Formats: sequence, structure tokens, C-alpha cells
Amino acid sequence: MTLGVAGPARPAPIRRWMRRPVSALGVGAGLIAVLVTSPLLFIALQASRAGGKTVHRLLNRPLMATLAWHTGALVLVVTLVTTVIGFSAAWLVERTDLPAKRLWTVVLTMPLAVPEFVHGYCWVSLFPSVHGFWGAVLVESSLFPLIFLPVLAALRRSDGAAEEVAAALGHGRLSTLLRVTLPLTRPALAGGALLVSLYVLGEYGAFAMMRFTTFATAIYTQYATAFDTASAGVLTMILVLVALVVVTAEGRVGRRARTVSAGATARRGAPVPLGPAVVLAVPALGAVVAVTVGVPLYALGYWLVRGNSSTLPAASIWSQAATTVGYALAAAATATAAALPVALYAWRRDNRWSRVLERVAYLTRALPGIAVALAIVYFGIRYAQPLYQQPPMLVAGYVVLFFPLALTAVRAGLAQVPPGVEEVARSLGTPWWRVLTRITLPLIAPGLGAAFAMVALTASTELTATLLLRPTGTQTLATQFWVYTSGLAWGAAAPYAALMTALSIPTVLMVAARTLSPARKVAR
Repeated sequence: MTLGVAGPARPAPIRRWMRRPVSALGVGAGLIAVLVTSPLLFIALQASRAGGKTVHRLLNRPLMATLAWHTGALVLVVTLVTTVIGFSAAWLVERTDLPAKRLWTVVLTMPLAVPEFVHGYCWVSLFPSVHGFWGAVLVESSLFPLIFLPVLAALRRSDGAAEEVAAALGHGRLSTLLRVTLPLTRPALAGGALLVSLYVLGEYGAFAMMRFTTFATAIYTQYATAFDTASAGVLTMILVLVALVVVTAEGRVGRRARTVSAGATARRGAPVPLGPAVVLAVPALGAVVAVTVGVPLYALGYWLVRGNSSTLPAASIWSQAATTVGYALAAAATATAAALPVALYAWRRDNRWSRVLERVAYLTRALPGIAVALAIVYFGIRYAQPLYQQPPMLVAGYVVLFFPLALTAVRAGLAQVPPGVEEVARSLGTPWWRVLTRITLPLIAPGLGAAFAMVALTASTELTATLLLRPTGTQTLATQFWVYTSGLAWGAAAPYAALMTALSIPTVLMVAARTLSPARKVAR
């Protein structure tokens, strides 16, 4: 686009203007990244107290090889399974003539409404033989919507002309899919796979249900049972190093790329006819929904009817629901506001510093909830005693744990902003704050909404950090559910699991609706 208002003396003021707000933005983004990753300092401090002998003893224990094998194999297999399911489902919904596309989009998003430890509870309570490695893979495969949704959004906003050109040049469906469609979705695919990997690395409740040991379960045992913070710190640092490898790999595979054409919205190509293959596609998607949604719903209904649920006082469950929602909304608002400066800086300044800030912020997603909780407790006792066992500490724990979710959603929203929009406004002399509030924020409003919804959804079902950070006498739905399942009281736990799922459904529907919404047109 050619601008007729730019003269010889104009670029210098624009460059000076950009340096001032962006440098301030960089400082703010750096401070937020430091605050979010501060639990890593506590973990490193605890690990340093272990001493060389303790570290050597831990690394040479046979259990260490078992933990490394279990964790690594589980991350690889779950990420591969969810990637195949998520990408295939997104392609079928967006690029083919699959019937009832909107319905499929909604039901394929529904697994997010069921927390992972509730998935584990449903399978174990109905089928006690489901446990171990493949039981963990089965439960964690319900994370595929974390890949399905961003890939679906990327396909919806990408230009279908490239695939039509490939078909016109004689490429078959498979060749077009691998050489054109897959690269179009690479940033979204890599980002979703990163979230799945980090989820698996930090998960505790589902694996405890499956009786499968990973680094996260071993860390919880060292913290909560053996009270060995030094050994747990060493194990957590190993987990952080694994997460760093995963984050680095995602950065190499999914380089940031814009997925819209400059100055125009993406044009959707003609859908690929499935033909006879529809009799395979529909049952395949139905099987995925049956495993990840049908079994949990059946289990909850079964235990609600058969279990001894009537002895629970109704007032307590509803008050715990209100407490859960209040904490979740506070954490969602804080995390989304904190993610905006980091995402803006990484988007505007594609340099080494911005990439470091963005990647480091993702590391907290791999930290077990109890490690983050103990870091915050350590800070509260030593430096902020008035806040100890107060609501702000629990909200801070949620923000640290789920900041990567908000950052991913905001970054995805910024990737859809057509290039040059902010520059045009700046060249016309618009103040930076008006550019932000009148142009950038409205364009990324769907991303901000998705960030808020995802953090609220996940925080409302968080378990391990809540057990340690909740104020005295406070119970959330997740903590009360865990009390009952720890005693194998499946029927008593069912109302809490059902209510957690029910509270999550509106958020999941909002995420699905935002995914289905058409891309915004940019006014010329």
C-alpha cells in the first residue's frame, strides 16, 4: 500500500515515536515475564540446597530412569495422538463437505469442559483395569481440542487459493494436504502441540488416578509426603529442562507467521468432496467424541443416580461453586491483562529478546502446581506476610500456572492482524494510545476473549496448587472432589465433578463460538 502523506522529514519522527513506546513496552513485558517465572528462582534455590551428593544419589537411582522413560514416552505419544486427531478433525470440519460442521465443532470442543483428573476418575470408577501407560494416554488424548481449535481457526482465516492452485497443477488431495495445507497451519499446530506437551509434563491428578508415575507425581510425593524440598527441587529443575527443550523445539518448528493476506480477508476455497469416505469420517469423529465426551458423561450420570449423593448438603456445593467461579474470573482477568504487553512486544519486535521473553513465559506451564504453590508460600511468608493464606495468593498461583494459555490466545489474535495497520495510523499522527485502543485492541478482541475464557476454564478446575494456596476453611469444587475420590467415594464425588463440568460448558461454547466467527474485515 502506497501512502501519499509521507515526506522526506516524516520517517525520523515515526522511528523516534516507535522507539519510545516500544522500549517502555519492552520493560513492562520484561517485568511481567520476571514475575511470572519467579517460582523458578525458588525451585533453583531449593535444588541448590540439595548438594552434590544428593543430586548424584538422585540421578543414579533406578527410579530416575523410570521417571524419564515414563514422562518422555508419554509426552511423545500423547502429543502425536492429539496432533493427528486435532489436525484431522480441523481439516474435515473446515476443508471438506462434512455434514453438520457447526455441530461437530461444538462437540469436538466439549472435552475441554471435563478436567483431566475427572476424565481419570470416570474411566477408573467404571473400568478399574484402565491404568498405567495406555490408560494415561487414553485419558490425556482428551487434550486434542488444544490443537483442533487453533488449527481450525488458522484454516478458517487462511486463503484457500493456494490449495486450489495446487489442485489445478495436478497435485492430489494427500499431496496438497501435506505440501500446502499443513504448512499453512504450522504456527497453530506447533503452538497447540506445545500446550499439550506442557500439560502432560505438569499433570498430577489424572496420573495419580491411573497409578502411573511421572516426574510430576514424583515431585508431589517428595513435597507432600516426604517433605524433601531439596530432592523435589532437583526433580523439578529436570522437568523445567525438559520443558525448555519442548519450548525450543516449538520455536523452531512453528515460526511466527501471519495467516491473512494484506489488506483483505481470506477467501475460502471450495470444500473438498468426501464422497464415499464420509462413511469413514463420520464414525471416526463419532468414536473420538464417544471416548472423550460420552464416557465421562455416562460415568457422571451413573454415579449421580447410583451413588450416595443425596447426603451432601446443597448449600455447601453451591457456595463452593461460587468460590470457584470467583477465583477463576479474577485469575482470568489478571492473566489476560498481563499477557497483552508480552504478546504485543513479541509481535512488534521480532528479535532475540522478544523471543526469549515469550519462550521463558511458557516454562511455567510445565511446573507442577505444588511447586508453584510452595514458591508463592515461600514468598508470602518471608516478604508478604499480610497476604499469606489470603485470596490474592491463590489468584497469583493461577496466573503463574495459566499465563501461557493467555499468552498463546493473545498471540494468535495478533497473528490475524493484517500487516501495516498500525503503521498507517502512526503515519497519520495518531497517538500511540489511540492506535492501541481504537485499532489494535478491537482487532484482537476475539483473542482476548479466548484468553479470558481459557484461563477461567482451567483455573476453575485446578487442584494441586489450590490445595496448598486456598485460604483456611475455603473449599473449591476441585478440592472437595479430591477429598472424596481419595477415599474412593465415587458417588459422593460425582456431584462435584458434574458441577465442574457444567460450569465449564459455557466457557467452552464461547471458545467454540469465537472460533466459528468470521474473520474481521479491516476498514480501509
